[in-house]
Amino acid sequence: MAGLLPVAEALARILGGARKLDTEMVPLGEAGGRVLVEDLRAKRQQPPFAASAMDGYAVRVADVATIPATLKLIGQSAAGHAFSGVVSAGEAVRIFTGAPLPQGADSVVIQENTVRSGEQVAIVETITFGKNIRKAGLDFEEGDLLLDAGRVLDPAALALAAAANHPVVPLVRRPRVAILATGDELVSPGETLRPDQIVASNSYGLAEIVREAGGVPIDLGIAEDRLEALSDALDRAIDASADILVTLGGASVGDHDLVQPALAARGMELDFWKIALRPGKPLMFGRLDGMQILGLPGNPVSSLICSHIFLTPLIRAMLGLPHAPNLRTAILGSDMGTNDQRQDYVRARVTMAADGTLTATPFAVQDSSMLKFMADADGLIIRKPHAAASKAGSACDVLMLR
Repeated sequence: MAGLLPVAEALARILGGARKLDTEMVPLGEAGGRVLVEDLRAKRQQPPFAASAMDGYAVRVADVATIPATLKLIGQSAAGHAFSGVVSAGEAVRIFTGAPLPQGADSVVIQENTVRSGEQVAIVETITFGKNIRKAGLDFEEGDLLLDAGRVLDPAALALAAAANHPVVPLVRRPRVAILATGDELVSPGETLRPDQIVASNSYGLAEIVREAGGVPIDLGIAEDRLEALSDALDRAIDASADILVTLGGASVGDHDLVQPALAARGMELDFWKIALRPGKPLMFGRLDGMQILGLPGNPVSSLICSHIFLTPLIRAMLGLPHAPNLRTAILGSDMGTNDQRQDYVRARVTMAADGTLTATPFAVQDSSMLKFMADADGLIIRKPHAAASKAGSACDVLMLR
């Protein structure tokens, strides 16, 4: 089809102007899943002191060179309650896992290798110097580089940052994504519908895609098919400091498709609005005063699929993350016919065999208004433009959805 932009070029244009957002300091407890802006170094050493790795007795190895050796108990050391004295010749301190090693002691005998009698303990197994002790700084020293800039703060990274004594961390600000549904035919779930109206569903799916990608969704509601209503909604997006405005429906050139004219009247620089994609040909992209504008088709399936292909990578780029689609190789579970000029994303059920082989079976009906098959789909079979017919059992590429 003449004038249709290939999917890869459309994505390159969308990502070409994306810039990593600015930095904000975030409490560590709210930082999970977000992107570190700067290298993170340790503010302290860990452990901060030599500590026992086992429950047992802190001793001097010189005192237990010959066994059995009977030592005098002079106290105990527990986590958070260190023994304040000094272990001298012939003495021992009861010690628990994680407790500081008392001054004078150099090893820990595990309790299974001892026999206690009142205030004395007999050591019945030999040990070596430094046995069962975690040295101070064993994990990291003050000033050590612990996490690189660009690291996503997963559970282990969060725990490490906490251990290094960082109550707040510098993170990339999450993109603010305003979502605007358009159309006189739309009403919100639960509202009374006229016979010629439908329930607006796209915004809910889009908001979750935004959250999963690391952005903050902003619901602008539903705008009527009037230039004034669309202009008012744009004002709300600007007032909300949106980094991305996603419109749903009305981006084509029909008599009731007013999104493009409304945005053009406000100064939007249009990049493109038709791509060689099924579903999702009438996709629009432009910019307005630093805000990225993505006009998605109104059909529910089209809007969701286009969001996976274009919106998620855009959000990741603003977070400073690479484009990393979950692409897998599978075998077809049924025959597929020839494809036309558009790159096709076919909803499919994906199953895994015992040997790990994936089988992708396309649903028989692919109408872009049908959400049930979208909800049932595990992935999207990607078919290149002009792809030849494929038999069941042949290889295919799948964009995994879950």
